Amino acid sequence: MSRNIALKKLPKPGLHNPTPPRPPPPAAADSSHYLSSLNPTTKTQLSQLATLLATHVKKSATSITPKDLLHFFKTRLHHHPTLNHLDFHLFRYAATIDSFRHDHSTFEYMVRSLVSSHRLDSLPSLLHFIAANPCPCSDGIFSCPMTEPIFRVSITSFCRTGKFDDALYAFDTMKRLIDGKPDVALYNIVIHGFVKFGNLGRGLEFYKRMIRDRVRPDSVTFNTLISGYCRNNRFDLALEVFKEMKEKGCVPNVVSFNTLIKGFFRDEKVEEAVGMAHEMIELGCEFSYVTCEILVDGLCRKRKVMEAADLIVGFLRKGVLPKGFDYFVLIEMLCGDGKVERAFEFVHELWNNGYVPSVIACTTLIEGLRGVGRTEELVNLTRKMLDNGIIPDSVTFSCVIQDMCNVGRAMEANKLRLLASKKGLDQDGMMYRILISGYSKEGKKKEGEILVNEMLDRGFIPDIATYNMLMNDVSKS
Repeated sequence: MSRNIALKKLPKPGLHNPTPPRPPPPAAADSSHYLSSLNPTTKTQLSQLATLLATHVKKSATSITPKDLLHFFKTRLHHHPTLNHLDFHLFRYAATIDSFRHDHSTFEYMVRSLVSSHRLDSLPSLLHFIAANPCPCSDGIFSCPMTEPIFRVSITSFCRTGKFDDALYAFDTMKRLIDGKPDVALYNIVIHGFVKFGNLGRGLEFYKRMIRDRVRPDSVTFNTLISGYCRNNRFDLALEVFKEMKEKGCVPNVVSFNTLIKGFFRDEKVEEAVGMAHEMIELGCEFSYVTCEILVDGLCRKRKVMEAADLIVGFLRKGVLPKGFDYFVLIEMLCGDGKVERAFEFVHELWNNGYVPSVIACTTLIEGLRGVGRTEELVNLTRKMLDNGIIPDSVTFSCVIQDMCNVGRAMEANKLRLLASKKGLDQDGMMYRILISGYSKEGKKKEGEILVNEMLDRGFIPDIATYNMLMNDVSKS
């Protein structure tokens, strides 16, 4: 990528220059300086620790190798409740032994130990030590191949916690030590850190530095900048970055489109958001369920529920609707707007094409159908749920058989109960009471008595008085 072209086309919002990184801390590598800086308690603990190390590896202090030290760190010190915080002191102490020299294995362990235990204040000192005492792998014409991964862990940790001066110091130090240019992922980590903490200006400055270093941006770089502009309500500039992304031969991915679609909705540009989704299809960019959720949420917030349903069905028919998309929200909005019949048709079209609804979506649709008295559709939906292993909760199922009994379909309701029981539904006394009441209203005394006795056998009748009351109700039918 040409530097002049990239800087010319990238928006320049008039940002301040980043503050220079702080000066490196002293290395304190020699024995006298390092040991004199410790307090008496730490000196005593360190002396005991050195003795323990020598005992553990069964060698004298002058013959300990990095492999021995690393083994001691992992097997003894790392799990010790009172001494594990002294690992950095032991690391520095080992460097004072004349015959000992750290390598990338101990460097990497120490960096990860400081990061995992949130001791980032000691990390700049460690990085300076690594720069001043390079790994033996660097004794030849090439640098140690583990240098960049080691520094990457540090840079990521600094950016995650907002310590950007330390991150830039680590980046500059690493850049001097490695062969060639840093990987684009390292630039992305720093840019993303600035954007995440609301400092888009410094993120853009680092992007310009990336271009000056002749490192080619990738989709992650552009997606981060697009997200930064959208977060700062500069959607017009986000679109310019998106256009530049395509001009530079970097293919937009689903993250690029999701960010822009969300930005369009935030900017009250509904048609443009839907148009961006269609552009995804034209470019062959694979949809994600997040894309569909963003579109449905954005359209429903604008009270365009029917348009959202038609859009999802359109994606289905074009074969681009992703698996795993839960359309519960859309069902809820359709039913809430009184479009229950459309919700019923929508669910069955998706279901018949392999997009099985969640139990929550089915329950929501059941409530919608009950509200408009569509008992036939209600029964068909419940039976289809059971056939596909989708088991409603006992309250929802009780409501279904209640509606069936209300229209004189107690026999069918009981068959549905038996089917649900085989599929794993936990029956309760309420279901039996509803069915017994239904049989009584329809004058089916024998069927009602069978259910009362079944209730007794299953322990749903607490005493003889309740049993007699139920039998009396059935006999009056």
